[in-house]
Amino acid sequence: MFQLQKNPIKPNSPVSPSKIREQAVMPYKSKSSSLLPDMDPGIWSRLPEELLDLVLSFLPLKTFLNLRSTCKHFSSLVFSPAFMSKHSSSGSPFCSFVLLSHPQFDHCYSLYDSVLGTWRNLTLSLSFLLPSSAVSGNSQSCNLLSSSNGLFCFSIPSSCSFLVCNFLAKTSKVIEFPTYPFAFESLTFVSTPFGYKIFVLCSKFSSISAFIYDSRLNSWQKIDSLEPILRDNCHQGGVFFNGSLHYPTPEPFSVVYLDLDSREWKRFSNKMPEELTFVRLVSDGERKLYMIGGIGRNGISKMMKLWEFCNGENWVEIGSLPEMMCRKFVSVCYHNYEHVYCFWHQGMVCVCCFTWPEILYYKVSRKTWHWLPKCPSLPDKWSCGFRWFSFVPELYASV
Repeated sequence: MFQLQKNPIKPNSPVSPSKIREQAVMPYKSKSSSLLPDMDPGIWSRLPEELLDLVLSFLPLKTFLNLRSTCKHFSSLVFSPAFMSKHSSSGSPFCSFVLLSHPQFDHCYSLYDSVLGTWRNLTLSLSFLLPSSAVSGNSQSCNLLSSSNGLFCFSIPSSCSFLVCNFLAKTSKVIEFPTYPFAFESLTFVSTPFGYKIFVLCSKFSSISAFIYDSRLNSWQKIDSLEPILRDNCHQGGVFFNGSLHYPTPEPFSVVYLDLDSREWKRFSNKMPEELTFVRLVSDGERKLYMIGGIGRNGISKMMKLWEFCNGENWVEIGSLPEMMCRKFVSVCYHNYEHVYCFWHQGMVCVCCFTWPEILYYKVSRKTWHWLPKCPSLPDKWSCGFRWFSFVPELYASV
């Protein structure tokens, strides 16, 4: 978990909010009255709690988490939906991170602070959330598969289960595999304010089966009516947009989607861009769907472009990767586009490769392309297995 500075005041010590308010204004009384007027503790200590809570809601989340150990009232606010909604709407940003996972990290993950634009000397450890069977195993016993709205989904083959956890709230839930034995090609994890769903595609011999787990029902359901054309592309995860999971198909490229409520498959009827060499989809969750793809011939990309799906009808080009950046990206993935994957993070379309320790991303608001700097603690000898995830801490994301 986050390593926070120790506060000199002991947790749960009998300090009242009024005493805290009185102590908070004492430094001002030592200043010259010509600079600041006197702040009478007798007045400020009677500040109504709702006003004090409003002031606290403007603090950054980490600062408030340090402050909450000063009194029981402050500590209780972190469990108050009313206070947290004020905090979220006050303009005080929560931290957001790009998380780097690698098989040799041994259950610890490096964090890039996308707000400050730098790597943090913080790590997240999964050990205290893992079942004892996974902790006692080797680093391969637990695999990070997906993230969504502050929640993470892991697979734990040794216990034949998935693990869904919230690092900030220190909560987790073990979900057993739907069948035994169970081997899946791709997993899509979708978290919403009302729970979460896990959708897995499994290929066995010449057939494909799918299972969906709904946290509200606490059960798995098998889906039989699958789109046959996904058979050659079921290793790619789906993208959640407008209540459905969207998948790009192999050549000839198209987009199919599964309505999670009706369990029906449908296909986009709109025309795709020409001369595509590969296609990946990205969504911000509900409002917008993006497509990034290579343009070229014979499987060789000469350009990379980004499109937005507009008005539910057409793909509209919104960005083209500069030539030198394109050359670098296609050279590091060796034109093997099966290694390429994408995700959305705080206004950024992130394009990654399993074999490369950097991220290429497009800043939607600025319409600019950038490289995320390499993690300084990453050994040079690591050449593959890089997995990146969006991590936006959310206290009330329930497992």
